[in-house]
Amino acid sequence: MTYFSPTDLIINPDGSSYHLNLRPDQIPDTLILVGDPERVPKVSVYFDEVTEIVHKREFVTHLGVLQGKRIGVLSSGIGSDNVEIVMNELDALVNIDFQTRLEKTEKRSLQLIRIGTSGSIQAHIPVDSILISTAAIGFDNLSQFYGFESAQSISADSLQQWTQTIDYPLPLYAAKASAKLLEIFKPLNAFEGITLTAPGFYAPQGRTIRMHSIRPDFLQKVAGAKLEGQEMTNIEMETAAYYAFAGAMGHEMISLNAILANRITNEFSKDPEQQIASLIQKAIALIA
Repeated sequence: MTYFSPTDLIINPDGSSYHLNLRPDQIPDTLILVGDPERVPKVSVYFDEVTEIVHKREFVTHLGVLQGKRIGVLSSGIGSDNVEIVMNELDALVNIDFQTRLEKTEKRSLQLIRIGTSGSIQAHIPVDSILISTAAIGFDNLSQFYGFESAQSISADSLQQWTQTIDYPLPLYAAKASAKLLEIFKPLNAFEGITLTAPGFYAPQGRTIRMHSIRPDFLQKVAGAKLEGQEMTNIEMETAAYYAFAGAMGHEMISLNAILANRITNEFSKDPEQQIASLIQKAIALIA
């Protein structure tokens, strides 16, 4: 069995994980993941009961009960770098013995549901709609540090061909959603497609304010380049990392997106908070 040193796996004096501040006994089988810490209570309000609240940095967790089952909602903050922390610590909490620092022989698989916001990059996917990410492509540098190969991965050949199509010189990674969770959330009647996960909000998502992008045609190129016959549908900042880590670690993961902007038609939702609240309510009903 693998032993993890005190500098690889940092455990707080109270037995909790370093950043999330959660203990192994606190982790339910189902966790909802949001980016914004202020969105956590907007999710937990639908729990039958909130039993614990844990807050450290941008990581806010509400633990509770929904129809007799333990459930939780956790904020990651923005970006794939925060997702890297969340996924490593959640997996450690359920698959490493914090007393002995040894990897457990019997692994536990979590059911993870991201409820987030996103922008459409196709004119036919309107503002205020819901989109389920069937797969996602990561433009950050995580693949230069991790081996994400799993049954959920997209083939390297397909991804390389797509990368050449958009004339992108750096390595990318891509992974798929959980087939099990895709089936659970079918009743949402949502759009489905491949999500792009960007390493920033402005130029990496085709926006320009005062700093000019050196890739001004980025959105047009990716919107028109299909991967294995599927179109790119939306762009955000976390999904690919969630899918890649979940697939490699053996967890079930899905990303549900409230489409607040259409980057092709330059429209933005007139009531973004209502759209997010509606998605939360619909998702909770299917989880229950």
